[in-house]
Amino acid sequence: QVMLVESGGGLVQAGGSLRLSCTASIRTFRTRCMGWFRQPPGKEREFVAALNWSGDTTVYSDSVKGRFTISRDNAQKTVYLHMNSLKPEDTTVYYCAAAAGPYCDRAPSTYDLWGQGTQVTVSS
Repeated sequence: QVMLVESGGGLVQAGGSLRLSCTASIRTFRTRCMGWFRQPPGKEREFVAALNWSGDTTVYSDSVKGRFTISRDNAQKTVYLHMNSLKPEDTTVYYCAAAAGPYCDRAPSTYDLWGQGTQVTVSS
């Protein structure tokens, strides 16, 4: 049973923008912190951004701060990642994740539900 489904990935030129979406089919969506991670080939999964249950507290990695924005629509059970000023080094698979509770952490172990991933490719 797929509980988190990402969409919105694709190919974009450096400096461009993309918006990733993650729609959840879980009843507890509005009580959970939601996050985005990415995993470059041969590397560990790395934290990108997270947003607490109410949407008023965000956390970003230093590599995306000021360029990416995370947001959520609890009525639609959807979390978004707005990516601006994209760089070739942002190229990888992006994963949506749901934490076990309302508050966020950068550690992947905090999250117990994961999407299947969506590919983002930024050309130079």
